[in-house]
Amino acid sequence: MSSFVAHRDGRPATAAELAPLAFAGYAHFTAMQVRGGRVRGLDLHLERLRSASKELFGRALPDDQVRARLRSALLAGPADLSLTATVYSPAGEFTATDLEPSLLVRTGPPASGPRGPLSLAAVEHERVLPAVKHVGEVAKTYFLRQAVARGFDDAAFLDRRGRLSEGSIWNLAFWDGTAVVWPEAEMLGGTTMSIVRRQLDRLGVPQRVQEITLADLPSLAGAVVMNSWTPGVPVHQIASTSLPEAPSFVRMLHEAYEGEPLSAP
Repeated sequence: MSSFVAHRDGRPATAAELAPLAFAGYAHFTAMQVRGGRVRGLDLHLERLRSASKELFGRALPDDQVRARLRSALLAGPADLSLTATVYSPAGEFTATDLEPSLLVRTGPPASGPRGPLSLAAVEHERVLPAVKHVGEVAKTYFLRQAVARGFDDAAFLDRRGRLSEGSIWNLAFWDGTAVVWPEAEMLGGTTMSIVRRQLDRLGVPQRVQEITLADLPSLAGAVVMNSWTPGVPVHQIASTSLPEAPSFVRMLHEAYEGEPLSAP
């Protein structure tokens, strides 16, 4: 077979099972690109699902069970695809009832993200439970649409202290000419971000975490956004500040990401 699927707990999901989820927003997920039936950073995706499940539901599905359900969905599709694994409670929203979480695995065409360079509007916004990749975040799409209406490509978020944190669906990374600079703020630690960081460590590339405000941007030598699609899309503008495209920085991030081994669930 060579098709895309939506599986619930390891088998094809029915319309009756999927319908309630269209009206629900209490769930969390991880997204990944699968190439040749394998994925980079599988350990990071499993850890994300495990920790977020404990935060939202007080329990987590065993890793071997999650892996088996990922394999079931992968066997039904082509070797290259996008995959989203969403954990939710069958009890639904607006209840404190404890039930075993369910896993919805959805596959679709492979993606690699935009080429860029991108311009980002800067908006003040702090995500609820920022360390959890949860669903139902209307603000992210709202601020994306507002940014596009203002002539930007997307939005970057500023916290109440004026620190840049993340983008609508992106992590941010900066370059000072010698080191990779990661923003210090409450945010979602992306799997691609974690892959790149550990591979940069392996390569001996200097990295640091620091607070970055709009006033700091003119001193930086480049910026990118990254997510499960890509380890780096160049950013040439944030708010009113222009940034160098820094192709060598972007290339270094891609090379670091590609150094991460692929593994099968």
